[in-house]
Amino acid sequence: MQNQRRRFLVASGVGTIAAFASAETAAGATSAPAPPLPLTPQVTEGPFYFDPGLVRSEIAEGRPGVPLEVRIRVVDAKGAPLAGFRVDLWHCDADGLYSGYDRQGPSRATNLRGRTFLRGTVASDADGVAVFRTIYPGWYAGRTTHIHLKIFNGQRTILTSQLFLPDALSEYLFTQVPAYHRDTLRDTLNRRDGIALEAGPAACGAVREEADRYVLTATTVVDPEARPSVERPPGPPPGLDSGRDGAGRSGLGPSFQAGNQGGAPHASIGIGNGRGGPRDRPPGAPDGPPPGEGPPSEVLRGEARVAALVPGGGG
Repeated sequence: MQNQRRRFLVASGVGTIAAFASAETAAGATSAPAPPLPLTPQVTEGPFYFDPGLVRSEIAEGRPGVPLEVRIRVVDAKGAPLAGFRVDLWHCDADGLYSGYDRQGPSRATNLRGRTFLRGTVASDADGVAVFRTIYPGWYAGRTTHIHLKIFNGQRTILTSQLFLPDALSEYLFTQVPAYHRDTLRDTLNRRDGIALEAGPAACGAVREEADRYVLTATTVVDPEARPSVERPPGPPPGLDSGRDGAGRSGLGPSFQAGNQGGAPHASIGIGNGRGGPRDRPPGAPDGPPPGEGPPSEVLRGEARVAALVPGGGG
């Protein structure tokens, strides 16, 4: 009897050990590290960036247009949210004009020096999200509809990129909403914009419609230790008050306190003098053709235009 009991206990122990070993093997097989997420592509900054020293989510400043909320989620290659990272956002208005610069528009006669509309800085919150409330951007010759962004870790620019909006929605708004009305069709759609093609599908945000606005959601995957090529310091454009909020101090932007931005931890983030983007152009060089002065370009019309506007279409 004792021998039988001993054999039973040994057998039971071996079985238990085997079961644990099998479970650990299975657990090891299912807990293999996931492959890293692809980083959001770096693309050109363009000539219209400057730091107006405005930490704010509301950036429209009353410019006419369809309300748009932009929600940018900042994560690392493992998908972990990055809190307290500085996000700068800027884009043109419904007429294709950027604040802060002169010699814009079809006749190059529009002067917007000293203006700061459609520009702002927000710190990512505990979920890695930075929210901006703005208007749907317009367009100008030679470029598709786009939004610029920069992300900073401390004083380093770790991402300079652009977001692109659905052509079909843009076409609807540009032809149906008075604020966007033009006498001409825009000449460049997403699939014909060289920067959009360089950025690829990862730069196309998801857009949903709400009762009073559209919401653009985009996830940016960054390397917090990235050190993109350094460009010119982000001083103010001609005509901006150089004493405003510290802007224009030879590339030393205002101290950026992230502590009151959506619960993000306190961090002093200066803009530094890194501007990121491996293919950024020198000061004054156009972001594509300058507004209103693009080169002659064939404007798609009829069925070819419809095919280019609809995802999966030809053209």
